[in-house]
Amino acid sequence: MMPKTMRALVLPGPGKFEVQDVPVPAPGPGEVLCQIRAVAICGSDPEILRGDLAGAWPPAYPFIPGHEWSGEVVAVGEDVLDFRPGDRVAGEAHKGCGHCDNCLKGRYTLCLNYGRPEQGHRHYGFITNGAYAQYNVYSIKSIHKMPKNVSFREGALVDTAGVALHGMELTGITPGGTVAVIGPGPIGLITMRMARALGAARVIMVGRRSRLQAAAALGADVLVDFEQTDPVAAVWAATGGLGVDEAFECSGAKGTFDQAVRMVRKGGSVGLVGVPPDHVIEALPFKYIVHNEILITGSRANPNVAGKILNLVATGQLNLKDLISHVYPLEQFKEALETFVTRRDGAIKIVIEPNGPEGILL
Repeated sequence: MMPKTMRALVLPGPGKFEVQDVPVPAPGPGEVLCQIRAVAICGSDPEILRGDLAGAWPPAYPFIPGHEWSGEVVAVGEDVLDFRPGDRVAGEAHKGCGHCDNCLKGRYTLCLNYGRPEQGHRHYGFITNGAYAQYNVYSIKSIHKMPKNVSFREGALVDTAGVALHGMELTGITPGGTVAVIGPGPIGLITMRMARALGAARVIMVGRRSRLQAAAALGADVLVDFEQTDPVAAVWAATGGLGVDEAFECSGAKGTFDQAVRMVRKGGSVGLVGVPPDHVIEALPFKYIVHNEILITGSRANPNVAGKILNLVATGQLNLKDLISHVYPLEQFKEALETFVTRRDGAIKIVIEPNGPEGILL
């Protein structure tokens, strides 16, 4: 029998959060109720929790954040035929309106009705209640069945991995080529591995301190410490003066966009995967970009890639397990957040389990 209340991380106002008992939501037409089994802390979550984006993300309070999740379908709404209770699923944050020009082209993360729930748009964990809870309702357009050999913890990283893959689908990957990745955070580390899975022969990681050492342990071929050397010069030296085929900016830090442009070879591509703060405005070498025919692509979130990620994980071609450094119950969210923000004990990806570990229910 479905409980009437659940435990959830609730933001009562900007900069405040607490675990509360709240009603379990009910699925509407085209929706399912999911028991959340794992939800990963994303780099955008601290901004939302601090209230930096209040009025937009979220638009109002109280609010339940969280968007990198996996779980199990426990109830279905009207007109749901392809999902049933017991299905193990991985979620994504975006659900477009489904009828605007961008949605019809499959670009639903760029929905022209963004922020208009009456038009059918949802952005879970940002403007629509999210996954830091024992249960939540999702559109069937925002969930994907998981292979049996993919764990819930791995499923919570499908969203992050999808961000990397979407960026690479936009820029392309050169088989047998060399890739530079700026920023060895979770997305950068997955980008490194994804580039390999898609055919890159070598990956150069640009970063510093413990995260750069983590990249070494997780498979980077060349390390560039930007605190010790000029990263552009180091990348050119590592490629024999040719530059890399593709460079992926995964940090969102000031100055790294320009560095990525100058790292690629003539005719190379730059993928912008990291999300910078609003105040970061880059000065770019306009003529250099034109004369060298450098392709620059922005990317937003992870449209149309979750199934591909799940197949890569299920077949062992993309390892996500060793990126999960810490696991906490929902009741210890404050400690989990502090560990994430301070990168304590080598933190990379931190997973919250609102209903206990896999195979065990509270």
